[in-house]
Amino acid sequence: MSTEPFETSAQPGVAERALDTATDVSRTLGEVTGALRAAVDRLSATVQEAQRPGNTLSTVAAITREAPLASLFIAFLFGIAVARRL
Repeated sequence: MSTEPFETSAQPGVAERALDTATDVSRTLGEVTGALRAAVDRLSATVQEAQRPGNTLSTVAAITREAPLASLFIAFLFGIAVARRL
């Protein structure tokens, strides 16, 4: 028997490929999480702006508190109208 040194292949092994994949997935999840966090922050700021007195959302909220059944009926009709267009 000859004692030749163990030859390593130039291609990465299964473990190295799995680690690379896990690193890529982790990086991608981090980017998606950051983008989602930024979108939620923008949406929260928009909702807070709309809830200020005199703005659209505060007006709708006030009308809904005063006439909840009428508001529900209008929302139902609006839903039907939107569904028919799709």
